[in-house]
Amino acid sequence: MDLLRHLDAFIAVAEERHFGRAAARLQMAQPPLSQQIRRLEGELGVELFARTTRRVDLTPAGEAYLVRARSILGSVDEAGDEARRVAAGVTGHLRIGCVGSATYSLLPRLSRRLATELPGVEFSFRGEMLVADQVAALHDGTIDLALLRPPVLDGTLEVRDLREERLMLAVPSDHPLAGRRQVRVDDLAGVDLIVHSAARRSTMYDVVRGLLADAGVTPRIRHEVGETSTLVTLVAGGLGVAVVPEPVSALAIDGVAYLPLVRPVRTIGLALAHRSERTEPHLERTVAVVEALARSAG
Repeated sequence: MDLLRHLDAFIAVAEERHFGRAAARLQMAQPPLSQQIRRLEGELGVELFARTTRRVDLTPAGEAYLVRARSILGSVDEAGDEARRVAAGVTGHLRIGCVGSATYSLLPRLSRRLATELPGVEFSFRGEMLVADQVAALHDGTIDLALLRPPVLDGTLEVRDLREERLMLAVPSDHPLAGRRQVRVDDLAGVDLIVHSAARRSTMYDVVRGLLADAGVTPRIRHEVGETSTLVTLVAGGLGVAVVPEPVSALAIDGVAYLPLVRPVRTIGLALAHRSERTEPHLERTVAVVEALARSAG
């Protein structure tokens, strides 16, 4: 830090053009200030000031050194400000991955809330991600946070439950079930189903198979898809019905009706996950914003 003190001293003398005034500005005695300038000139091997009995002027070397000295101190101040912003969690970059239903229901409000509460943090988002893909992306660093479906059986991840979402049935508007106020699970016997992909290890696939098995219904699966938007689009096309989390109803597509699914009423969890060793302040502040929004939206 001696160099920074030398630079402060040099700039004060250069701007005041007087050792006495510069010493008063730095709140120090004049002799130590003069000694600092002499040491600085000795280290550089050049004279920075032309001294007379009446005034102190910068030499050409001093003029050039003043430009660089101001730039150095400015960079040091900027570095300190940046370090303080990072420590406070108000700057950085995070990538957030979302399952399909969160993409449509939570992500629009979340992006606005984050922009308001953490304007210095740069966010990017990946929607329509299945849980297995999100877990892999957390490990390879493609995403930093994941809005996903539990359970997540990975001890290296910290998983926080956010809320429970009720399951509903998406049906074509002209389907025989569309006129009902609600649908029982056993009403799905013999009905064509559209489900999330088993091959891509979709959590919703296992949930739907378990729901039907508990009701003694043999599933008649006609289509398996990877994305929720594609699933609802196929429902609109009359190719079958689909069990979906209630927030999917935010994806309003002509030709689709959403009905409560009862007997039994089932829910599916939504959770937030990140690698356990990630404790950066801006990540922790983002987690707090997501948790608060999920509670209010739920």
